[in-house]
Amino acid sequence: MATKTQHQLSAAERDEMSDSTFAFPRVRKEPLNDARHVRNAIARFDQVRDVSDKERDEAFQRIKRAAKKFGVELSESSWHELGKPSPARKSSDKPRDDASKEQLYAEAKRRGIAGRSTMTKAELQRALRDR
Repeated sequence: MATKTQHQLSAAERDEMSDSTFAFPRVRKEPLNDARHVRNAIARFDQVRDVSDKERDEAFQRIKRAAKKFGVELSESSWHELGKPSPARKSSDKPRDDASKEQLYAEAKRRGIAGRSTMTKAELQRALRDR
């Protein structure tokens, strides 16, 4: 049996949360109760099924507010961009071998990797792979 980490929500905790805590309240998907869950909602946004475009618009607004509240950088300006890999990463979230140094730097900046401004392309790739 897997042990629960401090960031995982139990079924009971999830059930106790108000609908307004979720990016998609009608289907109670993607809780926005802390920075980790906000990042998860951003990454999984395009995986949520059975919701309308209007619900996606509203969910994106909720995610933007939660990102600001919890200090999560959100570079996307539209929900259509959420869940899509940046030019510097594959869908596996590992850096692409053919990404430019500028693309790798932008991804390192997005992830908050310290010392990125003095790194070579190889060092940026390594730093992104290790995270």
